[in-house]
Amino acid sequence: MISDRKLEHLMLCRNNDVEYRKKTGFEDIELIHKALPEVNKEEIDVKTEFFGKKMDAPIIISAITGGHPASLSINRELAKAAGKLNIGMGVGSQRAAVENPELTPTYTVVREEAPSSFLIGNIGAPQIEYAQKAADMMDADALALHLNPLQEAIQPEGDVDATGYTDSIKEISKTLKLPVIAKETGAGINSQDARTLEKAGVSAVDVAGSGGTSWAAVETYRAKDRYLGNLYWDWGIPTAISTVEVCESIDLPVISSGGIRTGLDAAKAIALGADAVGLALPLLKDAYSGHEAVITRLEKFVEELKVAMFLVGASSLEELRNSDIIIKGSTKEWLQERGFNTKKYARRSVQ
Repeated sequence: MISDRKLEHLMLCRNNDVEYRKKTGFEDIELIHKALPEVNKEEIDVKTEFFGKKMDAPIIISAITGGHPASLSINRELAKAAGKLNIGMGVGSQRAAVENPELTPTYTVVREEAPSSFLIGNIGAPQIEYAQKAADMMDADALALHLNPLQEAIQPEGDVDATGYTDSIKEISKTLKLPVIAKETGAGINSQDARTLEKAGVSAVDVAGSGGTSWAAVETYRAKDRYLGNLYWDWGIPTAISTVEVCESIDLPVISSGGIRTGLDAAKAIALGADAVGLALPLLKDAYSGHEAVITRLEKFVEELKVAMFLVGASSLEELRNSDIIIKGSTKEWLQERGFNTKKYARRSVQ
């Protein structure tokens, strides 16, 4: 049943409108232009390191799929691109393969095609007994614990008992000999939950905010009664807002994902404090055309990031994080109502 559901999810994401109707909030983030950037664009360095693993760009192909025979070719093409570009990659929930070893190749193909890349395994937060098996299965560098209460609430067969999640995360973080990344699945993480996750022992947080794929939307197509899915289609914390809430609240690496579509989006996320960004839906669609299409999109993405860095005079990602930005509109209103000082971002370079 899990395997069949994974195929349904793939087909729905490929063929249907499953994105949020509201935006990510990055439209409210303005990088301050420098007429005197004083950098050579050709020398801009976007290399980074994540848990000791060097990457040529701060990009992670976010968790997409695995667990159905049809997903093997998708993960193969994505992994080829990740290996060629030396960026990170995550896989979808590995529960299906832990329960049915015949599906293991749909995940292990990623390490086979990207032997040196930073790879992230994936299980649900309450699945303590699956953690080590999932990590070992694909020789992962880190394990994501996905949080998806919105999807579970809309999914016809969803599990809506979320009691004990924090204790489960504590146990997995304590016993697993790998970094644990707490990852939402598209509805974002707020500052309070980020602090709870840090205290629980996770090593990083992927905000996965709203503005990209809406899992309420995906599950709407699967439900007999589409009322709930339509009502909660746009539920969640916009990605730009979630990025600020999390970065301002914890002292851990942060991945900003959820509707990141361009290198300019990525530049804004990193300027807000993120250490890396994640992309999923556009790359899933490209993967059906082969890894060359994925590489083409990502190379364009990196070029867009470098242009943004050039225009703010940032020769490195660290300099980009210290560049001046303006937060305006509903994003500013939200953050100020939540007690965050948005003015401090505007003149960081002169402090």
